[in-house]
Amino acid sequence: MRRLGEIRRLGLLPLALIVAIAVAATALAAKPNKDPVVVEAGNLKITVDGGFSPEALPKSKPAPISFFVSGKLETKDGEHPPALRTVELEGDKHVALDVKGIPVCKSGELQSTDTAQARAACGDTLVGQGKAEAEIKFAEQPPIPVRSELLVLNGGFRGGVTTFFIHAFITVPTPAAIVTTVKVKKIHKGRYGLEAIATIPKIAGGSGSLTSFSLRIKPGILTATCPDGHLNARGAAFFSDGTRIQAEVARPCTPKG
Repeated sequence: MRRLGEIRRLGLLPLALIVAIAVAATALAAKPNKDPVVVEAGNLKITVDGGFSPEALPKSKPAPISFFVSGKLETKDGEHPPALRTVELEGDKHVALDVKGIPVCKSGELQSTDTAQARAACGDTLVGQGKAEAEIKFAEQPPIPVRSELLVLNGGFRGGVTTFFIHAFITVPTPAAIVTTVKVKKIHKGRYGLEAIATIPKIAGGSGSLTSFSLRIKPGILTATCPDGHLNARGAAFFSDGTRIQAEVARPCTPKG
């Protein structure tokens, strides 16, 4: 295994969608492949899997793809893991993002709402969904596991920036909506053409940490071409204890046409 500070190849995360990106930013692989990846950083152990479909894509004419990712975060000693704070991602220039024609959800419509209420208010803006698990740990108390559905909602396009909201809802220690904001824009950095920054709010006042998730983005939000047999991403995840993990990722695709 290479040193943690080295940049490594991983999977496609063009939307940079939050949690997904965070976990993706920790995986390791020497070349494009489809295998789940396990990475250890200090006391952290992270397992990530994911990809896109279809894998056979035109060389030059963009085609719709769906994106899916899952991950698990744990500590080697079984202690409560640090909380994820920020994720920064750069996605392959051969992947494009377009929310044209999709209704827009406003952040205010999601605050203090449970999953059913958020879906009722912004269901027509839904671009993806999944599930997440977290652990809440208060001093001198055993950890409390919590679960939630994830709703990925279109926050609109303005000034060159596409906004997404990821809504979760927990009932412990008190009912609360957790809304992550993701900002995506075009960039020009060689292989990379998309930049996404996800800001994750505190869970239970900072006592909660993500432990696992699964997420799928429906077709049509993302399109891609496959001119050279792989799609890349690179990113960094920042945790509450000061841990910073960065990586470069690649997933194989099959050029056609």
